[in-house]
Amino acid sequence: MAAEEWVARHYGDAGIAERILAALRSAHGAAAAITVDALAPLDHFHGRGQVATQELAALLAPQPGERVLDIGSGIGGPARWMAAKCGCRVTGVDLTPEFCAAAVALNDAAGLADRVEILNGSALDLPVPDSAFDRAYSQNVIMNIADKPRFYREAFRALRPGGLLALSNLCTTGKGELHYPVPWAETPATSFLATVEEMRADLLAAGFEIVSFEDTTAQTLPATVRNRERVERDGLPALGTHLIMGERLREMQINSARNVEEGLVATVEALVRKPAG
Repeated sequence: MAAEEWVARHYGDAGIAERILAALRSAHGAAAAITVDALAPLDHFHGRGQVATQELAALLAPQPGERVLDIGSGIGGPARWMAAKCGCRVTGVDLTPEFCAAAVALNDAAGLADRVEILNGSALDLPVPDSAFDRAYSQNVIMNIADKPRFYREAFRALRPGGLLALSNLCTTGKGELHYPVPWAETPATSFLATVEEMRADLLAAGFEIVSFEDTTAQTLPATVRNRERVERDGLPALGTHLIMGERLREMQINSARNVEEGLVATVEALVRKPAG
């Protein structure tokens, strides 16, 4: 089975939007408004949730009216958040059909269908025209991508000259084998981590200029530890991203935190630019 098919099967699960909307209405009432803020605990599929999206948005700084590309958009939480909060138009591309279906349904529920477009496709062959976007971002997606040079070349192709790409990536430190399962992979077979140095080299080889490049592991470690301790002590919350992937997420989150705490992985945030000319 091809790696992309394994990845889609890892994430795919029917009825995601229905579970999320039912959980929200159970918690807040049948008449509760479906907004990006109400959805935030459930649709930002990242270890630090909406906070991580806000930090990436601050780095990318999308402007009102700009066209923004979300590479690996999942169920669309960050795309909806940026469209609503920054006034931009977002196109999300994701490999997993069930994620795309959930994203479309949640866009409709939140009244953002006219601002957020979702396309089912591969990050290695983005179904978008050349030079179509002012800015792009990808949040914890590259770990599932074996061909990282092609991933970055596709992002480069999709951006207009002068366009910006913001990345939140997990990298290997090379200090040992990771604990599995983790949120992006059940086993090492579909986990493809580059080193920090390889990430920088791949971006430069794709043609990007480095605007900023920061190892954020030390900054995010306290929150990572707190989240692991909370999950180990209290289990998963009533409203959380386990509604996307099920109860297995508890073990995955604990293992992911252990990998950070033991220095096996590093978190990196980067902003890069496609040269203007």
